[in-house]
Amino acid sequence: MRCLHCGEATGPGQDFCCPGCEAAHATTATAQAGTGFSRLASESEDGGYTLTLGVEGIHCAACIRLIENALLAEDGVSHARVNMTTNRVSMAWQGMRDYGDHLANTVTKLGYRLHSLDKASDAVDNETRSLLRAIAVAGFAAGNMMLISVGLWSTDANTMGMATRDLFHWLSALIALPTVLYAGQPFFRSAIAVLRQGHTNMDVPISIAVTLACGMSLFEAFRHGQHVYFDSAVMLLFFLLIGRYLDARAKGKARQTASDLLSRLSGMAMVYDDGQAVQVPITELREGMLVMVAAGENIAADGMVEKGVSEADMSLITGETMPEKIGPGKAVFAGTLNLSTPIQVRVSKATEQSLLSEIVRLMEVNEQGGARYVRLADKAASLYTPVVHAMGALTFVGWWLFMQAPWQTSLLHAVTVLIITCPCALGLAVPVVQVLASSKLMKTGILLKSGDALEKLAEVTTVVFDKTGTLTVGCPELTGNGFLKSDLRLAASLAAHSRHPLSRALTAAYDGDLIEMNVSELPGCGLQAEFEGWDIRLGSRAWCGDQSAATSDHALELWLAIGDEVRARFAFSDRLRPDAAQVVTALKARYLDVRLLSGDRLAVVAAIAEEAGITAYRAEISPVEKCDYLRTLADGGAKVLMVGDGLNDAPALAAAHVSMSPSTAMDITQNTADVVFQGGRLSPVLEAFEVADVSMRLVRQNFGLAILYNLVAIPVAVLGYVTPLLAAVAMSGSSLVVILNAFRLNLGKGR
Repeated sequence: MRCLHCGEATGPGQDFCCPGCEAAHATTATAQAGTGFSRLASESEDGGYTLTLGVEGIHCAACIRLIENALLAEDGVSHARVNMTTNRVSMAWQGMRDYGDHLANTVTKLGYRLHSLDKASDAVDNETRSLLRAIAVAGFAAGNMMLISVGLWSTDANTMGMATRDLFHWLSALIALPTVLYAGQPFFRSAIAVLRQGHTNMDVPISIAVTLACGMSLFEAFRHGQHVYFDSAVMLLFFLLIGRYLDARAKGKARQTASDLLSRLSGMAMVYDDGQAVQVPITELREGMLVMVAAGENIAADGMVEKGVSEADMSLITGETMPEKIGPGKAVFAGTLNLSTPIQVRVSKATEQSLLSEIVRLMEVNEQGGARYVRLADKAASLYTPVVHAMGALTFVGWWLFMQAPWQTSLLHAVTVLIITCPCALGLAVPVVQVLASSKLMKTGILLKSGDALEKLAEVTTVVFDKTGTLTVGCPELTGNGFLKSDLRLAASLAAHSRHPLSRALTAAYDGDLIEMNVSELPGCGLQAEFEGWDIRLGSRAWCGDQSAATSDHALELWLAIGDEVRARFAFSDRLRPDAAQVVTALKARYLDVRLLSGDRLAVVAAIAEEAGITAYRAEISPVEKCDYLRTLADGGAKVLMVGDGLNDAPALAAAHVSMSPSTAMDITQNTADVVFQGGRLSPVLEAFEVADVSMRLVRQNFGLAILYNLVAIPVAVLGYVTPLLAAVAMSGSSLVVILNAFRLNLGKGR
């Protein structure tokens, strides 16, 4: 037997000599077949599948709507979203995994090329190289044609002679027609593909305009006429290509953060297998593998340090610039940098489930979000196709029939209208700002989990904080020893079944064996179990503690009760986040109403509120009462931001206008907040507000610029004051102005 891929000898009944050849053969077969994208689909919680692919050939909001409508028209598709800034299409469906190939084929039939996300950089490079070649050809041809056109522009037919003028016209045609056929391919291919499917996009009017200009010029050259515009057609393509190239580069820069993140999931990792070190692709790392990470290398997967002590750059995850000490038992994450000495990491999550992969997915969710401005842009895109073609036709009819202009002049004005009417600026107004905003926030450890989070943050009038794990660090420590070790063991066995910060602290304080028991958690109360016939409870004073007991401290507490007997009080100390008071002061300076809600005792909450500078607070409040409190604020017209720890505050987070959650890295995928921030400081709350304000100003400015451009450009073109060449420059320029305005976000400007 011979290997089907490399031809080497194989064992009996084996088609491949090694797993590498089998994978390579599958990749080659997939590439040849043009399908196989379904293998990249991931199963969702509802039993369906989701698939995100790179897409080439989208240039306007009409392209987005065309692809989304085609996918949503397919049976079983519950979600379809195209992001023009990141050049990605995301789809979700119910049914078989292989159905993803059919959906991918639906997109390719529309004339758009799909590729896996790991090929994104190659696709971008191929597109930019193709555009550069087209620009070079069009520019070279335009330069030579200008030499011919100078003679035509500087004199008339009587002086030059009809034969000489015809010669110059045919020389121009000889240069222009092959140039248009080659340099116009990016527009022509896209237009032909969508027209075959009975649809249209922005490239259709551009292709029509260029074709009409060349066709009219060729007709005039045959009849010795004077309306020959070969030079304008080539210059038109030249400037359109330059605009498209600059647009691609600008969007590529906006995509850079996501690309940089994805690049950290590529390459090889050193894995110990049966005492031997072997190189394994990072994408194939699985739970339980032991990975060797040298100094200066990125940690390849989420896991736990098993051997070695070093320092790691965790800024990717926490936003903190100072290195963090790591050693045995310390959790580390894919994409972070090992700085000092070699370590060994036991993988806890497969690559596609790592925190870094989740961060990229969260960025995609934000970029694809359905904010109000996105919906407005989508609505405008749906109107673009019929409006622009109708306006072009009316312009031709108006000039030819009513203004009595020659049909050549009327056609030229119609061509100008087709070119200058641009939906790109409107389509780019929101997504570019969203990508840049999410990238900027991610660098400081803030992750957006919903697409309209920034829009909602900009509307907030009231900020409500939870206490434990939000205003405080959320890492309380057990203090005192006024309890029996047997009671501590029993309490720790209960606490091990909860993720509440006090439960975690209690479990961490006990280093012995835990008792196995069936534990249930009652929100706002505590934990309950039955053990050896006794009802055991661990929770608040009101639920299972001694309510008559006097305490002089303001410590956090948990009470243990067995049956009707109160057995022990466990006291904990927690400290305020170091910048909490400054953040509260800054929020008040923004004229925001700041409040505190907590389920802890009044004395504890009052002390924390006073230290943080909050005057409005409520204590001993249950999760249900928190929701009622937020609804009361909303009924009064307040737009509430709820900042909670994402563990027991899920109902309140969901009830708020918008929500934020401080969270450890492991909690990111599990909480219900719209925004998640990492690190030990509260300043990300203020940073999110500032970025949201600037982002919304820039979005409004972009919408204003896009609308103003079309309001001015279209009437001027209809009235005949603009040439096709100027129309091409204006159309490309409008998109670039919107993109450059969005990049002001990186400078912190939005006014």
